[in-house]
Amino acid sequence: MKVSLWDIYKVFTKIGAILVGGGYVILPILKKEVIEDRNWITEDELVDYYAISQSLPGIIAANISIFVGYKLRGKFGALAATVGIITAPFICIASISSLIAQIINWAPTKSILWGVEFGVIILIISSVQELWAKAIPDKFSFIIFLIFLAGILKFKIPPTPIILSSIVIGIAYNYIISKRGQEQ
Repeated sequence: MKVSLWDIYKVFTKIGAILVGGGYVILPILKKEVIEDRNWITEDELVDYYAISQSLPGIIAANISIFVGYKLRGKFGALAATVGIITAPFICIASISSLIAQIINWAPTKSILWGVEFGVIILIISSVQELWAKAIPDKFSFIIFLIFLAGILKFKIPPTPIILSSIVIGIAYNYIISKRGQEQ
């Protein structure tokens, strides 16, 4: 069965138009459209595509559409499905973008956003407070935290080297701790 690129595009455009609520909502829609109505893939394939899509960076719906499209027609099928899944959201965002600019510059909206900024800061502080004991369990962790904090604040080190260095230090630290535990 050779599915046309146009059919792939149309089906995924329809899915993109009715997909509200993110990647978790796509499963029943895909099941109906590509399994029950068209028999393009199996349920096992859909579950596999979904699992892989969740572990990849990017939008789950777009990732799944790439897999389904690729299975149906290779690279061009993946492209048709991806363009289809983003067509409706793109049109919606493009049509209301000028309205959003007007809303943001409206005085009541500025007041609301000003208040929301404080709310977000409070939520971030609350999250840090809850995670502090788990993230900084000992003196060594606290020292590493202070070094990295100074690196970010004083020396303007970007986050990527900080994260990669933290991974390496964490692996090395846990390796040393586990070796000490085995020796005792």
